[in-house]
Amino acid sequence: MNTSLEVQLLDSEFALQDYFAYQNLLSAVDWNALNIANWEALYPDRPKVDFQIAHNNKAIVLHYTVEEQFIKAQYVRPNEAVWEDSCVEFFISFDNKEHYYNLEFNPLGTGLIGYGTSDKQNRKRLSAEDIRTVETFTSVTSTLSAKRWSMVLVIPLSVFSQSSIDSLSGNEFHANFYKCGDNLPNPHFISWTKIDNGTPNFHLPEYFGSIVFK
Repeated sequence: MNTSLEVQLLDSEFALQDYFAYQNLLSAVDWNALNIANWEALYPDRPKVDFQIAHNNKAIVLHYTVEEQFIKAQYVRPNEAVWEDSCVEFFISFDNKEHYYNLEFNPLGTGLIGYGTSDKQNRKRLSAEDIRTVETFTSVTSTLSAKRWSMVLVIPLSVFSQSSIDSLSGNEFHANFYKCGDNLPNPHFISWTKIDNGTPNFHLPEYFGSIVFK
Protein backbone atom coordinates (compact mmCIF):
# COMPACT_ATOMS: atom_id res chain seq x y z
CA MET A 1 0.00 0.00 0.00
CA ASN A 2 1.39 3.36 -1.06
CA THR A 3 0.59 5.81 1.73
CA SER A 4 1.21 9.50 1.20
CA LEU A 5 0.15 12.88 2.50
CA GLU A 6 0.72 16.53 1.68
CA VAL A 7 2.31 18.88 4.22
CA GLN A 8 0.73 22.32 4.03
CA LEU A 9 2.89 25.47 3.94
CA LEU A 10 1.75 28.05 6.51
CA ASP A 11 2.51 31.75 6.54
CA SER A 12 3.58 31.83 10.18
CA GLU A 13 6.80 32.18 12.15
CA PHE A 14 5.64 29.46 14.58
CA ALA A 15 6.43 31.83 17.43
CA LEU A 16 3.29 31.17 19.46
CA GLN A 17 3.54 30.46 23.16
CA ASP A 18 0.69 28.12 24.10
CA TYR A 19 -1.11 25.01 22.91
CA PHE A 20 -4.43 26.67 22.11
CA ALA A 21 -2.80 29.30 19.90
CA TYR A 22 -1.27 26.52 17.80
CA GLN A 23 -4.57 24.65 17.78
CA ASN A 24 -6.16 27.74 16.25
CA LEU A 25 -3.29 28.23 13.76
CA LEU A 26 -3.72 24.66 12.52
CA SER A 27 -7.52 24.75 12.38
CA ALA A 28 -7.63 24.50 8.57
CA VAL A 29 -4.90 21.83 8.25
CA ASP A 30 -6.05 18.30 7.36
CA TRP A 31 -6.21 15.63 10.05
CA ASN A 32 -4.71 12.18 9.46
CA ALA A 33 -5.69 8.99 11.29
CA LEU A 34 -2.97 7.04 13.08
CA ASN A 35 -4.82 3.76 13.50
CA ILE A 36 -2.93 0.70 12.28
CA ALA A 37 -2.40 -1.88 15.03
CA ASN A 38 0.13 -4.11 13.28
CA TRP A 39 0.42 -6.58 16.18
CA GLU A 40 -3.20 -6.56 17.31
CA ALA A 41 -3.26 -10.25 18.26
CA LEU A 42 -0.62 -9.63 20.93
CA TYR A 43 -1.44 -5.99 21.71
CA PRO A 44 -5.16 -5.44 21.08
CA ASP A 45 -5.39 -1.98 22.67
CA ARG A 46 -6.02 0.68 20.04
CA PRO A 47 -6.09 4.25 21.36
CA LYS A 48 -7.72 6.88 19.17
CA VAL A 49 -4.92 8.96 17.64
CA ASP A 50 -4.98 11.64 14.95
CA PHE A 51 -2.33 14.09 13.79
CA GLN A 52 -1.78 17.23 11.74
CA ILE A 53 1.48 18.29 10.11
CA ALA A 54 2.47 21.61 8.51
CA HIS A 55 5.61 23.65 7.89
CA ASN A 56 6.92 27.15 7.17
CA ASN A 57 10.20 26.11 5.45
CA LYS A 58 12.09 26.77 8.69
CA ALA A 59 10.33 24.32 10.96
CA ILE A 60 7.85 21.45 10.98
CA VAL A 61 4.88 21.65 13.31
CA LEU A 62 3.16 18.45 14.43
CA HIS A 63 -0.10 18.23 16.36
CA TYR A 64 -1.16 14.93 17.91
CA THR A 65 -4.41 14.17 19.72
CA VAL A 66 -4.55 10.96 21.76
CA GLU A 67 -7.45 9.36 23.60
CA GLU A 68 -6.42 6.40 25.73
CA GLN A 69 -7.32 4.68 28.98
CA PHE A 70 -4.05 5.45 30.78
CA ILE A 71 -1.51 8.27 30.53
CA LYS A 72 2.02 7.66 31.77
CA ALA A 73 4.74 10.32 31.82
CA GLN A 74 7.66 9.20 33.97
CA TYR A 75 10.75 10.37 32.11
CA VAL A 76 11.96 13.96 32.45
CA ARG A 77 15.46 14.02 30.90
CA PRO A 78 16.33 14.10 27.18
CA ASN A 79 17.10 10.71 25.64
CA GLU A 80 15.52 8.71 28.45
CA ALA A 81 13.22 5.78 27.61
CA VAL A 82 10.18 7.86 26.67
CA TRP A 83 8.81 5.01 24.52
CA GLU A 84 7.88 3.31 27.80
CA ASP A 85 5.57 6.24 28.61
CA SER A 86 2.57 7.43 26.64
CA CYS A 87 4.59 8.41 23.59
CA VAL A 88 4.07 9.93 20.14
CA GLU A 89 6.78 9.48 17.53
CA PHE A 90 7.79 10.87 14.14
CA PHE A 91 10.43 9.18 11.97
CA ILE A 92 11.59 10.99 8.82
CA SER A 93 14.14 10.24 6.09
CA PHE A 94 15.58 12.85 3.73
CA ASP A 95 17.69 10.42 1.65
CA ASN A 96 15.23 7.85 0.32
CA LYS A 97 15.11 5.76 3.52
CA GLU A 98 18.85 5.15 3.86
CA HIS A 99 19.08 7.19 7.06
CA TYR A 100 16.34 8.64 9.20
CA TYR A 101 15.65 10.64 12.34
CA ASN A 102 13.47 9.26 15.12
CA LEU A 103 11.76 11.88 17.29
CA GLU A 104 9.93 10.49 20.33
CA PHE A 105 8.13 12.58 22.98
CA ASN A 106 6.03 11.91 26.08
CA PRO A 107 3.26 14.22 27.41
CA LEU A 108 5.76 16.16 29.55
CA GLY A 109 7.62 17.22 26.41
CA THR A 110 10.56 14.97 27.26
CA GLY A 111 12.21 14.03 23.99
CA LEU A 112 14.51 11.46 22.47
CA ILE A 113 15.99 12.06 19.01
CA GLY A 114 18.29 9.74 17.11
CA TYR A 115 19.79 9.48 13.63
CA GLY A 116 21.29 6.75 11.49
CA THR A 117 20.38 3.62 9.55
CA SER A 118 17.98 0.92 10.69
CA ASP A 119 20.90 -0.82 12.41
CA LYS A 120 19.99 0.20 15.96
CA GLN A 121 23.50 -0.52 17.25
CA ASN A 122 24.94 2.26 15.08
CA ARG A 123 22.31 4.94 15.60
CA LYS A 124 23.43 8.13 17.35
CA ARG A 125 21.44 10.23 19.80
CA LEU A 126 21.30 14.00 19.43
CA SER A 127 22.52 16.10 22.34
CA ALA A 128 20.18 17.27 25.09
CA GLU A 129 20.83 20.83 23.92
CA ASP A 130 19.64 20.02 20.39
CA ILE A 131 16.59 18.11 21.62
CA ARG A 132 15.51 21.06 23.76
CA THR A 133 15.26 23.23 20.63
CA VAL A 134 12.05 21.33 19.85
CA GLU A 135 9.28 23.32 21.52
CA THR A 136 6.33 21.35 22.90
CA PHE A 137 2.88 22.45 24.07
CA THR A 138 0.50 20.00 25.76
CA SER A 139 -3.14 19.89 26.84
CA VAL A 140 -4.59 17.09 29.03
CA THR A 141 -8.24 16.36 29.83
CA SER A 142 -9.79 13.47 31.76
CA THR A 143 -13.28 11.94 31.80
CA LEU A 144 -14.75 8.86 33.45
CA SER A 145 -14.20 6.76 30.34
CA ALA A 146 -10.89 7.96 28.92
CA LYS A 147 -8.04 10.40 29.12
CA ARG A 148 -7.23 12.72 26.26
CA TRP A 149 -3.94 14.50 25.69
CA SER A 150 -2.82 16.64 22.83
CA MET A 151 0.65 17.84 21.94
CA VAL A 152 2.12 20.34 19.50
CA LEU A 153 5.78 19.94 18.54
CA VAL A 154 7.64 22.71 16.73
CA ILE A 155 10.72 21.12 15.14
CA PRO A 156 13.30 23.56 13.71
CA LEU A 157 15.22 22.40 10.64
CA SER A 158 18.42 22.75 12.69
CA VAL A 159 17.44 19.50 14.43
CA PHE A 160 18.14 17.69 11.16
CA SER A 161 21.80 18.63 11.34
CA GLN A 162 23.03 15.44 9.68
CA SER A 163 21.17 16.34 6.47
CA SER A 164 21.54 19.21 4.01
CA ILE A 165 18.04 20.64 4.26
CA ASP A 166 17.73 24.33 3.43
CA SER A 167 14.08 24.32 2.39
CA LEU A 168 11.18 21.88 2.51
CA SER A 169 8.78 23.18 -0.16
CA GLY A 170 8.62 21.13 -3.34
CA ASN A 171 10.31 18.09 -1.84
CA GLU A 172 9.05 14.57 -1.25
CA PHE A 173 10.52 12.73 1.73
CA HIS A 174 9.59 9.56 3.62
CA ALA A 175 8.19 9.21 7.12
CA ASN A 176 6.06 7.30 9.56
CA PHE A 177 4.10 8.40 12.61
CA TYR A 178 3.55 6.30 15.71
CA LYS A 179 1.90 6.01 19.11
CA CYS A 180 3.23 3.57 21.68
CA GLY A 181 3.41 2.93 25.39
CA ASP A 182 5.58 -0.07 26.11
CA ASN A 183 5.14 0.04 29.91
CA LEU A 184 1.49 1.06 30.07
CA PRO A 185 -1.00 -1.35 31.67
CA ASN A 186 -2.29 -1.90 28.12
CA PRO A 187 0.79 -1.56 25.86
CA HIS A 188 0.21 -0.77 22.19
CA PHE A 189 2.15 -0.07 19.01
CA ILE A 190 0.15 2.00 16.52
CA SER A 191 1.41 3.35 13.19
CA TRP A 192 0.32 5.52 10.26
CA THR A 193 1.49 3.05 7.59
CA LYS A 194 1.27 -0.71 7.83
CA ILE A 195 4.37 -2.58 9.07
CA ASP A 196 4.70 -6.22 8.01
CA ASN A 197 6.93 -7.62 10.74
CA GLY A 198 6.44 -10.46 13.21
CA THR A 199 7.22 -8.41 16.33
CA PRO A 200 6.83 -4.72 17.20
CA ASN A 201 9.53 -2.66 15.50
CA PHE A 202 9.16 0.93 14.32
CA HIS A 203 12.72 1.08 12.96
CA LEU A 204 11.82 -0.32 9.54
CA PRO A 205 12.12 2.54 7.02
CA GLU A 206 11.07 0.29 4.16
CA TYR A 207 7.51 0.81 5.43
CA PHE A 208 7.69 4.62 5.55
CA GLY A 209 5.09 6.49 3.52
CA SER A 210 5.74 9.56 1.38
CA ILE A 211 5.19 13.11 2.61
CA VAL A 212 5.13 15.93 0.07
CA PHE A 213 5.92 19.43 1.31
CA LYS A 214 3.89 22.11 -0.49
